[in-house]
Amino acid sequence: MTVTEQQGGYRPSPPPAWQPRTDPAPLLPDAEPYRVLGTEAAEGVDPALLRRLHAELVRGRRYNVQATALTKQGRLAVYPSSTGQEACEVAAALVLEDRDWLFPSYRDTLAVVARGVDPVETLTLLRGDWHHGYDPHAHRVAPLSTPLATQLPHAVGLAHAARLKGDDVVALAMIGDGGTSEGDFHEALNFAAVWQAPVVFLVQNNGFAISVPLAKQTAAPSLAHKAVGYGMPGRLVDGNDAAAVHEVLADAVRRAREGGGPTLVEAVTYRIDAHTNADDATRYRGDAEVEAWRAHDPVRLMERELTARGLLDDAALDAVRQEAEEMAADLRARMNQDARPDPMSLFDHVYAETTTQLREQREMLRAELAAEQDGPEGRDGRTAQEGDRR
Repeated sequence: MTVTEQQGGYRPSPPPAWQPRTDPAPLLPDAEPYRVLGTEAAEGVDPALLRRLHAELVRGRRYNVQATALTKQGRLAVYPSSTGQEACEVAAALVLEDRDWLFPSYRDTLAVVARGVDPVETLTLLRGDWHHGYDPHAHRVAPLSTPLATQLPHAVGLAHAARLKGDDVVALAMIGDGGTSEGDFHEALNFAAVWQAPVVFLVQNNGFAISVPLAKQTAAPSLAHKAVGYGMPGRLVDGNDAAAVHEVLADAVRRAREGGGPTLVEAVTYRIDAHTNADDATRYRGDAEVEAWRAHDPVRLMERELTARGLLDDAALDAVRQEAEEMAADLRARMNQDARPDPMSLFDHVYAETTTQLREQREMLRAELAAEQDGPEGRDGRTAQEGDRR
């Protein structure tokens, strides 16, 4: 192969007949985030869909407020609020058919609830009561993922398997901007594109990976531009515009279902609350920045659109808010009940077939629990303190 002299060194020249495998131009995202609300495009959106999105936004906002309050009352160990990101959450849930799968991250509780999972069961993992809280197969919702990006390869694997079986299934995987710095992100997108798996990747770019701003994570023009390197389309959308997010995701889901392969969608949004209740966001961002994003609040944007089109009046708004309050009251009442998990259930659902080691551990715990019930002196005559030192 010949070489061409370049400034500062040499590089191989491509053979004369070399052509790129894919024209990159159709894969490039728009220069600006796509918007619907407040534009002429909004007039073509089904009013019923706008009302449904609005109701879910209001309920989601109330859910965030109530769950955050539960952490202060000691009823939740931790809660990663998605206040400000509700448009991404509800749109992701509503674009999927019953047969499709949602793969959420730890912050995507609203998407899980909007998908139909019980609000209390959704918080079980964050409460620390049990393995998980809901049946993934019953709801087609994978477990909430705390490790960053690990759910993405799982989504690709499920989608690829469904395609091999001939099942008409799409997987939608959600991730934050920080998760795009993980190796699992690269591996998932690479395999999805090579296999043309029916997967949609939704990146909620809320500006920070805990305290690390996006500029310190990547030098790419946008996260959506990363799609081109894998050979899939990248879409850039206003993540606070619920109608726009729904439209872009619906197009991506439709494309995947029809055999067009994966799509990477970057939704530009903002995390109004701290990373979790254990975070002090004032240490890495200013109030002015937060207030600027409050002016672009997803709930306000939707209510402004509905009111302008005559689709929302005071009575309808009161009804939506009352429904959200009833949901919050039920959540509060049920979360205030002390959970009484069975310690032996720790060994359930770990493996499809129980291993020898797991059986030994289960019997050891069973003996320890029996010894506690017999009082300070266990069956073997040792004290509880002696047992602790074993």
